[in-house]
Amino acid sequence: MTTVESPRPVVGEGIDRVDAPLKVTGAAHYPNDFSYPGMVHAALVGSTIAAGRIRSIDASDAQSAPGVLTVITHLTAPQLERGPMTLLGPSPPAPMQDDRVLHYGQHIAIVVADSPEQARYAASLVRVEYDATEAVLDVEDPRAQLVDNPWGLDTERGDVAAGFAQADVVVDERYTTPDNTNNPLGLMTTIASWHGDSVTVHDSTQWPHNVRTSLAQIFQIPESGVRVLAPFVGGGFGAGLRVWSHTILTALAAREVKHPVKLVLTRPQMFTSVGHRPNGVQRIKIGATSAGDLVAIEHRSISSVAMEDDDYEPVAFGSAVSYACPNALTRDQQARLNIPCPGSMRAPAEGQGNFALESAIDEVAHAIGMDPLEIRLRNYAEENPVAGLPWSSKALRDCYTLGAERFGWSRRTPEIGSMRDGRWLVGYGMASVSYPYYQVPCQARASLRRDGSAYVVSAATDIGTGTYTVMTQLAAELLGLEISKVRFDLGDSDMPYAPQAGGSGLTGALANAVHTACGNLVKEFLDVVREDDKSPLRGASPDDVTVTGGRLHRISAPDQGEAYTDILARHGLEELSADGRSTPPDPQSIGMATAGAFGAKFVEVRIDPQLGLLRVARVVTAVDGGRILNEKTATSQINGGTVGGISQGMFEATATDAGTGRIANATFGDYLMPVNADIPDMEVIFCGTPDRATKVGTKGVGEVGLVGMAAAIGNAIHHATGRRLRALPFTIDQLL
Repeated sequence: MTTVESPRPVVGEGIDRVDAPLKVTGAAHYPNDFSYPGMVHAALVGSTIAAGRIRSIDASDAQSAPGVLTVITHLTAPQLERGPMTLLGPSPPAPMQDDRVLHYGQHIAIVVADSPEQARYAASLVRVEYDATEAVLDVEDPRAQLVDNPWGLDTERGDVAAGFAQADVVVDERYTTPDNTNNPLGLMTTIASWHGDSVTVHDSTQWPHNVRTSLAQIFQIPESGVRVLAPFVGGGFGAGLRVWSHTILTALAAREVKHPVKLVLTRPQMFTSVGHRPNGVQRIKIGATSAGDLVAIEHRSISSVAMEDDDYEPVAFGSAVSYACPNALTRDQQARLNIPCPGSMRAPAEGQGNFALESAIDEVAHAIGMDPLEIRLRNYAEENPVAGLPWSSKALRDCYTLGAERFGWSRRTPEIGSMRDGRWLVGYGMASVSYPYYQVPCQARASLRRDGSAYVVSAATDIGTGTYTVMTQLAAELLGLEISKVRFDLGDSDMPYAPQAGGSGLTGALANAVHTACGNLVKEFLDVVREDDKSPLRGASPDDVTVTGGRLHRISAPDQGEAYTDILARHGLEELSADGRSTPPDPQSIGMATAGAFGAKFVEVRIDPQLGLLRVARVVTAVDGGRILNEKTATSQINGGTVGGISQGMFEATATDAGTGRIANATFGDYLMPVNADIPDMEVIFCGTPDRATKVGTKGVGEVGLVGMAAAIGNAIHHATGRRLRALPFTIDQLL
């Protein structure tokens, strides 16, 4: 009798990253690492006003500088199409199409020279005269044009006015959040190389297919004539989700000079060229009974957007679905300002909106003398309040319970300033956390070769989240192979279509596509042996078999099976391949509201009342992330998000000069971020079961780790000091 290996689960194990050896040895090639024969270099010229027109632009000195091949301005640039509508909304406007200046640092010229030093020097020689106008830079400036919610995500249920009328307590407060800048460590880079009417692009993108589609439309060439490569990306945090003007200008310059062109943004240009978390003002009003029942929520938000861009974040929307409140209204507006185009930054919308909501919930709890955890449990939403459907999964109650137990929430004494450790005031704070469900169509291809190895591909990106690793694990388990026998590749737009690495949706979409591809590959093998008299699998259907140890065998008779390699060899095949695709579930057809990740943050802070020093001492995060494909990488994602949340709450603020629109702290020396000494002990607990909406059962955990940190820190500060801070970031002057 043939011995059959017992199935060994591969998914869920906290294995090391499969791409780690490449990264630690320097063999992982990022966009900046590539080169082409004859490659030249580009540098950008940015405007030095925030609003107005270019009266004149003189590039003669730059054009005659050593090594310069060309200088392109709005006077010499061709007319370009605007990029397409995308899953994330409209593309940013095409660059250098007229003489208007809409924000400080706007790209108004690109210089191409033999070396990067020559290009940068020549860029400094471009002389520009402007007719400046007064810039609009404040979301509350009465001159700012207000834009209503373009996605139909404003909500209203019940009778909000009547709800407030029956409330015993009403909290009505204003919260502000500043611009934050994504600032991945790797400077964003584009290399473009034309071959006739086709172009190959290396780009710091989180979405190769979007770059492909956009460049095809902008330059009016077939999509088949654009290949985008991004096997490794030096971070992104959302900065790589849109096709920015520097990518377009690099491709334009390469076509003009007929050489491959490389452009690397400078750190100050990263602050004006690749998006940022928009600043905003939120007004939130919550009514509750003295027993702690929420009776009305009204959440209104105004956030910033560029003059001619349409990037949108529904900041207030989360308040509509977070609690079982019968009367709720949410409204989002944007104010058009003379600022660089905003874009997604880790946990867009929720990162801002949760701060206001969870701070206000805490204010309500304090006003009625209720424990902050108890009020959240009392108003727990068992179903989606907007859709009126049960969640496809929700273990938030477990997150509250297990997180509180691990943190030691029961040791919290309710009186303000009642907990001390020597000179330090001690505060405990918490916040409820969610990040909305997001999943879009995706494709993958799986192949199995004569040597017994599997090769799985999709045009996704791995921005450090662990996509290489978890997809390798998933394919290994689905095909019954050891990890060492599976290779997963990504980052090439010639591969099957994949959506962006963003919105905490890639793992779900890609995992379901890989699941289908691997299932179809097993069917391909069964089709090969369907009429094979020599195969013990002759006539077997997919429901009859399973895979273990590189073999297909009957479930009812494990000894009746054979190896993939034997099937391929006997039929003279080098490999078999199969494609798979995933589509997002429809809530109405499945009778469930698709659920994103849920969680709870518990935070301990220490404050020196004499110096105003604030320290985060401990953080416990309990997360319902559905099925966890790799506990090590998932924990890393939550911890990384927690660090980002500490940074949002205590450090980050992009400072724009009110007179000129210039970003005043556009360097790592001036833009504050936490260092190791600022980060405390962090613990992560995973709760819940696989989500019922999809085959694989995952939820995204890349962003939920950031959500709630700012509010939890602020709530802990109030518990320690009695001061309610409603403006991010929390700084020493606010605590003195």
